[in-house]
Amino acid sequence: MFFVSKDILSIIPNLYNTCIVKNTDVIILAAGYATRLYPLTLTQPKPLLKVAGRPILEHILDNFHNIPHIKNIHIVSNKKFYSHFEQWLEDRPPTINAPTIILTNDGSVDETDKLGAIGDLDLVIREQGISDDVVVVAGDNLFKHPLHGFIEHGSKKQSPVLGIYDVGSLDDAKRFGCITVNEDGQITSFEEKPPEPKSSLIGIALYHYPKHTLPLIAQYVHEGNNPDQPGRLVEWLHTRVPFYTWQIPGMWHDIGSKETLDHVHKTLSQKE
Repeated sequence: MFFVSKDILSIIPNLYNTCIVKNTDVIILAAGYATRLYPLTLTQPKPLLKVAGRPILEHILDNFHNIPHIKNIHIVSNKKFYSHFEQWLEDRPPTINAPTIILTNDGSVDETDKLGAIGDLDLVIREQGISDDVVVVAGDNLFKHPLHGFIEHGSKKQSPVLGIYDVGSLDDAKRFGCITVNEDGQITSFEEKPPEPKSSLIGIALYHYPKHTLPLIAQYVHEGNNPDQPGRLVEWLHTRVPFYTWQIPGMWHDIGSKETLDHVHKTLSQKE
């Protein structure tokens, strides 16, 4: 008779979780013009605005530290601010075992010719030849906790996964993409900025797309669908493939206004 020690049994779940997580590319959407933050963003991109003494972008990158399955982090910028990101990357001190950071220029110069968030996502996938799973995050979203759990959840499901957050009230939910889910956490409805939300659960700009779904992103853009507002892709895709959710633990901030920027700066500065 063959016996397995309790010690071995105790590490099997961890080995399982490690093995199932696939190579993943991260794409940070940073090509917007942030007109609601004018005049702050007339001369610099929003992701490079500082909160608590560091660019927003650096706080986002913190969430992907020490995740061995992430080899590349792509940052897509517009042409107007591309040189700002080049300078930031040149000045950034090297980090041991950090993923490679790759910049992409979407060629736009103002609001009139921008590609939109989904258009930028499609551009990076095509230009960089990405063929692994993809995690997408907006360049103005801040999280309290690292995103290891989100990436593991997406790898387990091998279906698209949306980061969600409970804003606590239906009135607040009107400003976001609102969702309902079933008992398995699968999206059953998604509506962008509804006048009468069905719940206070919102989708945030954090997405996991397994590699087999990347052609669907190209299809969405090719068919002429709205290339802006990344939630539109969720709205379209969840009716075609199972689309799951992962609730963000702790703090989450979407820096969309001067008031939010000031609040986040104050909150993070107090914790420093």
